[in-house]
This record gives sequence, structure tokens and C-alpha cells, in this order.
Amino acid sequence: MQTHEQRKYDVIVIGGGAAGLMAAGTAAKNGKRVLLLEKNKYLGEKLKITGGGRCNILNAEADTRALLGQFGSSEQFLYSAFARFGMQEAFAFFEGLSLPLVVQGRKRAFPESERAEDVVRVMRKYVDEAGVITKVGVPVANIEFTNGRIISITAGKHTYEADSYILATGGLSHPETGSTGDGFHWLEQFGHTIKKPTPSIVPVMVEDAWVKELSGTTLKDVKITFYQNGTKKFGRSGDILCTHFGLSGPLILNAAKSIQDLLYAGPVETAIDLFPSMDAATLERSLLELFERNKNKMLKNVLAELAPVGTLSALLHHADTVVIVETKVNSVTKEMRRELAARFKKLPLTITGLMGFGKAVVADGGVPLTEVDTRTMKSKLVENLFIVGDLLDINRPSGGYSLQLCWTTGYIAGASA
Repeated sequence: MQTHEQRKYDVIVIGGGAAGLMAAGTAAKNGKRVLLLEKNKYLGEKLKITGGGRCNILNAEADTRALLGQFGSSEQFLYSAFARFGMQEAFAFFEGLSLPLVVQGRKRAFPESERAEDVVRVMRKYVDEAGVITKVGVPVANIEFTNGRIISITAGKHTYEADSYILATGGLSHPETGSTGDGFHWLEQFGHTIKKPTPSIVPVMVEDAWVKELSGTTLKDVKITFYQNGTKKFGRSGDILCTHFGLSGPLILNAAKSIQDLLYAGPVETAIDLFPSMDAATLERSLLELFERNKNKMLKNVLAELAPVGTLSALLHHADTVVIVETKVNSVTKEMRRELAARFKKLPLTITGLMGFGKAVVADGGVPLTEVDTRTMKSKLVENLFIVGDLLDINRPSGGYSLQLCWTTGYIAGASA
């Protein structure tokens, strides 16, 4: 164990989140003298809120090619790193720390306890038992850099030196946890290119009152389609969560970047198909059969049997259907029935934008992988710097992929530094 007065280390890790904890512990396990610096009062602040406090710790896709296919154009750069420490190694790592995992829908893995705090606890224990010297509440004030090499860093009242430095300060999502872009600023000073970060896995804001009234309600097995200038751009199928500000849930979160790209070009029109498994004619026949059985009832009461939970109120917000649903079933004409079927198949929404970094699960942007040796996570521009986690420009969906990226890049950097 090193003394607190020590100023020279083999490795200094800046940032005590998921990637930084993994990097520090791995380096120390390899016999290195490691200093871990975290500006927050506690390690793993963002880790504690991941997955709504449950922590989707990784995605348990066993096929590495299929797993890396979720990382888009970054796939080709990541094979070497994931061959050394991929999903199976990460899964075994946490179970080896006495943190049993369970796999749920879409192969998302969580701690059995479903408590993100348990993940933070075992990672803190991991770095402590490895002999890492940890200093919290100590922001880095300055990094001395010259001739393509980091010479020292100043944190708090002291200056520290190391043979290698690992930068793990995170991206810009959830800035309240300390992710305020410090790393991007330093990396630009070192000569790295920084693709401007934007919220990429983030909820969508809408102006429609009915969505907000259904806050907390999930529309199951629906399809949402996005249009621009009357032309269909793309669609997604699955579950949509209505919130007090708009739409969320994995389907929306993973479509957010594409939505943002459309919004840059102009207004986006959106429609939800509540019955994607039926075409309009089939749905009309289902309505007719339902009406035949309930001729003397009020239409709005009968529709409640057919419409997905909560969506009847959505129909009531449209002037062209409100009169229809307030009538008796035996008064419904063929034209009215056709209008109802059309509305069920194409319920319009108005998107006003995306939520900001504070609500983002992930923010994209960062250092392009062409400037990093992804076999080691070593910078190609700074000879003793390693870059990990959300500082790297790697797009990925929600579902455990972001934390897997932190575990993998953190491990590789820690083993290579």
C-alpha cells in the first residue's frame, strides 16, 4: 500500500466512473502503482443511476459479431478489444466479485438484486483490494503536456507524475453526476479531434396533451413512423412509454439519433399505428364484429374493449373523431367506422425536439477511433495517454451496450498501461 504523500505512480486514472474503476483495478492487479482521481465526493456517481437505479450492467449477447454489430461503423475497430475482454469475460468478472447477474428481455443483464448501488459497491471493493490509491473530491486543475507527452497533473494542492495516464472522465450525459466534458477540453488541447457531443439516446418531447395525460402508460406492440415533407423516413416497432414531457422507452431512445438528424433538416411528422399486425380492412372488420355484439351501448365504452390501454383518450383529442365516439354503436355509419380504423392505424403526433444532456442515457461524439489504437486504447497522438469509455466516439443503442463498452475499454487500457 502506497502512502498518501506519494507523488509518483506507474499509472494515474482520471475519473472514477465505470471505465475508470475497471481501468484502475486492472492496472493495479497487474502490479502497477495506481492513483485514481475523482472530482466527485464518491466514486461511481453516474453508475448509481444507470438503468433507472437497476443498472443494465451489460448485454448478454454471446455472439461477438452480433454484439459488435450494434456499434455501427465502430464495429471493425473493436474486435481486438472484445476478443480480450468481451461480454463473457465481463459476465464472469462480476460473478467472480460475488455479484450474480440475471438476464432479462433483449438479453439485458442486471445484478440479481437489481440495485445499481451493488455494482458500485463491488467495484469500489475491487479497486481497494487491488491496492489502488483513491482520492475523491479532487478535481484535476491542470495537465502539463509537452512534446506529445503528459508530464504531470495538478489536482487539489498537489502535482502528480506517472508513466501512463488513463483518461476516463465520461461524456456529457447526466452532467449532474460530474460528466461536464472536462476530458474533451483536455483532449483538444493535446491535438485530438473532438466530434461535438449531442444527446443520442434520449427521450423525445411532443406537444400533444394526450401523451402527457398518459404519463407512465406503456403503449405495447405499436409501430411509430416518422415522415418529413410527406415522405416516410423510417419506422420502429415495439413498446412506447408515455411521459409527462413526451415519449420514452427503448424503442424511442434508440431512434433518437435518427430523429435528431431529421429535425436538423426541418419539421418531423409522426404517426403511431396502434394495430400494426392488422391492415386497415382487417381492423375495420374487427370493429364491425365488435359493434354487432354491442349495438345499444355507447361507442366510447365499446371501443375501450379494443383500444390499447389509455389510447381511447388520444382519439378524444381529435375533433374529427370526438363526435363519433360520443354516439351509440347503432348510429355508427360505414364512413364513421372507416374513420375510426384510419385513426387507430395512424394516430398523429407532433415532435418538438429531444430532451437535453440531463435526460440522455448516452451522448455521442468524442475522439474518433482512428486516433486511438483500439488494441490498447492508447492515443496515437499522446505517447503515454489511454482514452476510455464515453470519451470515444462510438454510437450504440440502449440495452447494456454502453456499460459493456466501459468495462471493455477500461480493462484493455488498464492491462496495457
